[in-house]
Amino acid sequence: MHSLFQMKQGCHLPFMPSGYREFSPPTSSAMRKEVVAFMNSRVGQYLDDHPFVALSLLVFIAVSAIPVAFFLIFVVATAVVACMGVIVMEGVVISVGGIALLCVLCGLGILSLAVSGVLSICYIALSALVNYWHTPNSLVKKQAANGSSLLPSSPPVSDPSNKNMKGE
Repeated sequence: MHSLFQMKQGCHLPFMPSGYREFSPPTSSAMRKEVVAFMNSRVGQYLDDHPFVALSLLVFIAVSAIPVAFFLIFVVATAVVACMGVIVMEGVVISVGGIALLCVLCGLGILSLAVSGVLSICYIALSALVNYWHTPNSLVKKQAANGSSLLPSSPPVSDPSNKNMKGE
């Protein structure tokens, strides 16, 4: 085994070219403190006493990292696709609703034009009838004496039996 002094100096690998023979271990003191704290715990001491269990745990973690990563990618992709699907579905629903609203409003516009036309015609007809029915009798008699009436009428037809005709 390498001594602590050799680890600080770097490890010598005999199969590497001379320029690449040494590498430095991590020098972070926080990382070393975490490793030391883990190795001093009950789990760390158990794994130190049982190297086969430690190796099995390491292999399990290394091998299970890929399926866990694929699962997390699947979860994220599913969430993104679900959000996109909701956005697309919301857009489709709003578009269909907007088109339906446009059709209903156009139908209501045509219906309102028809109803207002019918009501205008009814108003004109009823106001003419009301004016005819409620005209004072003295006005009707005056107009009848003058030869005019409220409503236009056809010219009078001469009655041949009438003896007061001027042409005779």
